[in-house]
Amino acid sequence: MHVLVINCGSSSLKYQLFDMTEERVLAKGLADRIGEGNGAVGRLTHEAEGKPKFAADVSFADHKAALAACAAKLTDPEYGALRDLSEISAVGHRVVHGGEHFSESALVNDEVLDCVRKCIELAPLHNPPNLAGIEAAQQLLPGCPQVAVFDTAFHATLPRHAYHYAIPREYYEKFGIRRYGFHGTSHRFVARAAEKLLGEPKHPDGHRIVTAHLGNGCSISAVKGGKCVDTSMGMTPLEGLVMGTRSGDIDPAIVDQLAERLGANAQAVTSILNQKSGLLGLSGLSNDMRDLLDSKEDHAQLAVNVFCYRITKYIGAYAAAMGGLDAIVFTAGIGENAPVVRAKVCEGLGFLGATLDPTLNETGKGTRDISTADATCRVLVVATNEELLIARDTRELLET
Repeated sequence: MHVLVINCGSSSLKYQLFDMTEERVLAKGLADRIGEGNGAVGRLTHEAEGKPKFAADVSFADHKAALAACAAKLTDPEYGALRDLSEISAVGHRVVHGGEHFSESALVNDEVLDCVRKCIELAPLHNPPNLAGIEAAQQLLPGCPQVAVFDTAFHATLPRHAYHYAIPREYYEKFGIRRYGFHGTSHRFVARAAEKLLGEPKHPDGHRIVTAHLGNGCSISAVKGGKCVDTSMGMTPLEGLVMGTRSGDIDPAIVDQLAERLGANAQAVTSILNQKSGLLGLSGLSNDMRDLLDSKEDHAQLAVNVFCYRITKYIGAYAAAMGGLDAIVFTAGIGENAPVVRAKVCEGLGFLGATLDPTLNETGKGTRDISTADATCRVLVVATNEELLIARDTRELLET
């Protein structure tokens, strides 16, 4: 079975082609600067197993044109991995927001598409390109099953007391204002991997795990017995941890304060909180953790310390919410590749039984246990693979 996984951003399209008999990546690529106009030239990169890499400047009018270019490379005799597109059994799509409509992945039909459209008001930057990718794939591969895998679905198990904000209830009932959470596909993948590493649970309710997805965007989730019971991102990805350019949690009155002092409206202030804050805003240097860890500037060190402190606080809170903690899982770009960050986060967590082995923390690659032998709360590094999980969900839906 060949499954094509598509992840459409506002101006990009990433893809991976899987042979699901071995869960092997046959090809992958990226088309960017889609539909930017004004003479903007995009870039198409593609590589297939055992074939030369391809890269060229290409202009893409829309996601349909970008997908057609990617598909041409998949079947190119010199660069491709397929003889014909008919060899694709199904297409799995990352969809950011499923609202309250979806608690699991879904085979795309008219009803599913209508729900994705309704959620555009909740994710105006993400759902439109996700929808464009599905529609482009339907046109390119008529009759080929399409599957939507929702970032928000893993968080659908949040209890009411975790997803409600303490604002007038009518705003939830009328406008759907509540905590939804994001990065759910990554959290689900690494939580499952952690459960396999941990073996039989010590607690009757199952493993109690905190998963920390730390990249340019960051979120943290409490997973109890395989179900998400709390997560740091809220109605939007702005809430929660300090991120590359996002502020994370702040006093909401700051929005009014900044609007008044800057002579700006709420939308402009929200843009500052999303694009000019976080590590970038604190350091004044960079939103890249690697740059900050290499810098001796005081503000760079402050940014790193604030970043790590916020994570530590959330882990402590989620341990309390679950009545204990069996494992902490670090994943994504920073989580997998920054030993200093992992060490700083875990410095204050000895009371939970989470202690790092310095040598294991500094060495090794991929999924591994970096705890001391006597740690009662394991500290794990798990390489996330959202594309593989999307492919797995797609295969499972076809087989049911």
